[in-house]
Amino acid sequence: MAMNRRGFIKNTTLAGGAGLLGLSGLTLMLNGCAPKEEEQDVGLENFPAYARLEEKGELTKRIEQAYAVMEACSLCPRQCGVNRRKGEIGFCQSPEKAMVFSYNPHYGEERPLVGSNGSGTIFFSNCNLRCVFCQNYPIAHEGKGHEISDEKLAEIMLNLQDRGCHNINLVTPTHVMPNILNATRLALQKGLTLPLCYNTSGYESVEKISLLDGIIDIYLPDLKFMEGEEAERYNEAEAFDYPEMAQEAIIEMHRQAGDLSTDKHGVALRGLMVRHLVMPNRVAGTREFVKWVAGNLSPDTYVNIMAQYRVEHKAFEYEHINRAITPEEFIEAIEWAKEEGLTNLDGRSLEQYERLRHQLNQR
Repeated sequence: MAMNRRGFIKNTTLAGGAGLLGLSGLTLMLNGCAPKEEEQDVGLENFPAYARLEEKGELTKRIEQAYAVMEACSLCPRQCGVNRRKGEIGFCQSPEKAMVFSYNPHYGEERPLVGSNGSGTIFFSNCNLRCVFCQNYPIAHEGKGHEISDEKLAEIMLNLQDRGCHNINLVTPTHVMPNILNATRLALQKGLTLPLCYNTSGYESVEKISLLDGIIDIYLPDLKFMEGEEAERYNEAEAFDYPEMAQEAIIEMHRQAGDLSTDKHGVALRGLMVRHLVMPNRVAGTREFVKWVAGNLSPDTYVNIMAQYRVEHKAFEYEHINRAITPEEFIEAIEWAKEEGLTNLDGRSLEQYERLRHQLNQR
């Protein structure tokens, strides 16, 4: 009988060397020496990146490095410098432990993440950017959620795996990256094999993203703004450096993970997926965004140009973003992407583009 990922999870326990394979068996699989079975799904292409680092003894070192950063916190470009390990609080308002609002299979993400069983989404509380139009402002701005241990976070990851999710989708992970790394190792020791998806606003430090090399399988950053003045105006962090920081970080993410690769069912295994929200009056710089992707990443980069901007939170206070986008604004965004030669645009976005074009042509 062919072994699929679910069967592998069921029969493998890494903790204490127990289980059908144990650590020696894991080494064989990572080295491409797994038992040859017809149509076998488990192998290097489906295996999470972090398992290799654990085999090399490197994952523990990364965890120690990440937690050390918390002692004068510079996990994000704000570099507040507070000692979160001693209870000091910076801009993101995050304690030493992770805070989680909710976790569930999520079916509203991109199709390669959702597949048939959903993306295993964990919503972390607080944010290092806090956009004024945030659709999740009770979580990101108000910090609603519960403080949990790394052990509990590992249990959540395993719970999502047991529920059949295709990946662990870490939403707003920047300020809790050390907790995520430690929880991943704990979960791996108990059988976690799902890819990790780093779902971020894009306001990242290249140095800290480098710590994730060989750990994160799928990167899902936003690139919200292409001009510093617009970024500064529309987030509470007043992050004039957002475009620079996000672009540098995304280039590093692409270096690590490459273009998106999927299994035979179209489910994401590894790679970069970039999101960009079209905003009213072109304040997000969409034309510059697609030019940047084509010139700095790859025409095959998976790009989701999104139409779901809504006037949320404090957006009604800002003249240029206090309305929904028009069909024409979204259509021009997709057409700019096509003009720049981007070949891997999100399927749902393309379907919406075609519907809007048809509606306009019927007028």
